[in-house]
Amino acid sequence: MRSIEIDTIEDFDRCAARSRSMRGWQVQDLDLTGRTAVLGRLDPAGALFLGCRIPDNLEDRLRTGGALVFPAVPDVPFDAYRATLYTPEELYDGIDRGYDATPDARIYAWSVAANRHRPGGTTVHDSLAMALHDNAVDDALSEYVRGRRIVGVMGGHALERGEPAYDDAARLGAELAGAGYTVATGGGPGAMEAANLGAAVAGVADLDEALARVATVPSYRPSVTDWARAGLVAVGARSGMSLGVPTWFYGHEPPNPFCGAVAKYFRNAIREDILLHVCRAGLVFLPGAAGTVQEIFQAACGNYHAVEGEIAPMVLVGKEFWSERLQAWPLLSALAAGGPLASRLALVDSTDEVRAALGEELGRRAG
Repeated sequence: MRSIEIDTIEDFDRCAARSRSMRGWQVQDLDLTGRTAVLGRLDPAGALFLGCRIPDNLEDRLRTGGALVFPAVPDVPFDAYRATLYTPEELYDGIDRGYDATPDARIYAWSVAANRHRPGGTTVHDSLAMALHDNAVDDALSEYVRGRRIVGVMGGHALERGEPAYDDAARLGAELAGAGYTVATGGGPGAMEAANLGAAVAGVADLDEALARVATVPSYRPSVTDWARAGLVAVGARSGMSLGVPTWFYGHEPPNPFCGAVAKYFRNAIREDILLHVCRAGLVFLPGAAGTVQEIFQAACGNYHAVEGEIAPMVLVGKEFWSERLQAWPLLSALAAGGPLASRLALVDSTDEVRAALGEELGRRAG
């Protein structure tokens, strides 16, 4: 049975106009209260409705006619069946009243309550809501990455706006986006937001201006509100070449406001795996701490077991940092020795060397 994903009302009307049956339809997160006549006419057998608003008098007919109908999940501050990725404006809606008023803050507060002080852990209702939400984000992200060449830029959250390393990371993001690549990060502050900022802004002069603007609020501490507002007004229209993949697991680190699209998850393990998986054009690791180290070796494990043509190049930036301070490079190079991964690893001193180090194929396509 052929599956047809329908997540806009225009797609629904287009399919309905040429069909007598909804078999194979997967209808997601649509308000169908104005489509009573159409729903009454079409054969519902084999259809799937996820979180749709359906007229009360038709819901029973759809079920008895062979459709699966999953209603909206009640008592949660998010749409468990959302059909699209988030935007910073959506997550930070209401920021003028303070961060606590935004959807991002309210969802994080809900997730903390859902995971604390419950005998036996999270309730089935809350676990199911989070799982449905993350599955919906998976689906939306798979549509977003289709046809894109994505380079991941990983790094620590402690880097502040205005620091030279922050500006370097932003210029790296701008260079990669200018070469036609979508820049993906963990979506948080620090080095991650710098790369997203660079990818979001078109033109050197515009980037310098944006860097100067955000530097007036260096950190999300003590005020997420001031930090987010400064970022939202600094970039204006985004280039669309910037993706963030954050998690409410690290909700104390707010999502940066520079991404063109945000795939935000509840489950950090899923989020980490997905983030590294979509970065098939390469991975860049700026100095960081535990999270960045985890990403280095999680990516290395996937590359170690990949066939040669599917190994994503990995570039570590900061020879002294990764060789001496946090000795990831000696272990990584020893692990790769003698295998195809060895030729896809590089250790460089500065972000100026990254694009060449990502490999001959990346340079040829972008040049």
